[in-house]
Amino acid sequence: MGYKTILSILDTQKTAQQVTDFSIALAEQYGSHVIGLHCEAVAGIPMMAPMEMPDPVAVQAMQDLAEKETAKIAEIFSHASQREGISSEWRSIATSVGSTDFLIDSGRCADLLVVAQGDSGALSEGRSEMEAALFESGRPVLLVPYILKTPKPIKRVLIAWNGSREASRATFDALPFLKQAEAVEVFSVVEDHNEKTSKIITAAEIATTLARHGVNITVTQEEKGELAAAAHIENRLSDAGIDLLVMGAYSHKRWWEVLFGGVTRTVLDSMTALTLLSR
Repeated sequence: MGYKTILSILDTQKTAQQVTDFSIALAEQYGSHVIGLHCEAVAGIPMMAPMEMPDPVAVQAMQDLAEKETAKIAEIFSHASQREGISSEWRSIATSVGSTDFLIDSGRCADLLVVAQGDSGALSEGRSEMEAALFESGRPVLLVPYILKTPKPIKRVLIAWNGSREASRATFDALPFLKQAEAVEVFSVVEDHNEKTSKIITAAEIATTLARHGVNITVTQEEKGELAAAAHIENRLSDAGIDLLVMGAYSHKRWWEVLFGGVTRTVLDSMTALTLLSR
């Protein structure tokens, strides 16, 4: 079992090399076919007075810049793929903000999506639309943090477990990683005795199920106390030298901004390890 089709989301030239390198590393590990995908988008059309008509010069300039970036990203992906001799293909589409069907359709036909960590704080409109599309695909998304510039083996994995549907889905979506890891930890943050008892039971059960797959698994818990759940997760990532965090993603859309649940969004803004998300 492995990720045989990887969709590499190359949204900017700044992160294209990083995402390509991580996608290729996974392809070499699992014998995957990698699809490099770039959506060329212009967020708005400049207007000019007095008639508030589209400014053709500005529109053409923006289009030229977008096309140049697309060509550079395509070159980065093509060069790396050919150098490593992996099975690959390139896809690009010119879209306006809100046109996400192409990304969703492509995502739904892949085993795994790989994308760079977004800018922390307020999301841009384009990035928000992209994140919405990624999670509408129904496929696991592997986020690569800023600080990881070079792929390395995934030896230690932390599953952020709360017994939810999303956490369960992320766990099973991560099975190829879990089975090859040296150590996997099911980690829960609990608030009171009733919740603690419930999470002990479900955490133990998911650990037993994973053990049947040959996963080297342990179960740990932390009482929430004065720290937020996200802080406990971040501390555990650092203390245990975690290479991959697995967690459920929770989102809703308000206007054009995509907001994740508090724990998910906080972790994504300050992530230090590869993070696999499913919802």
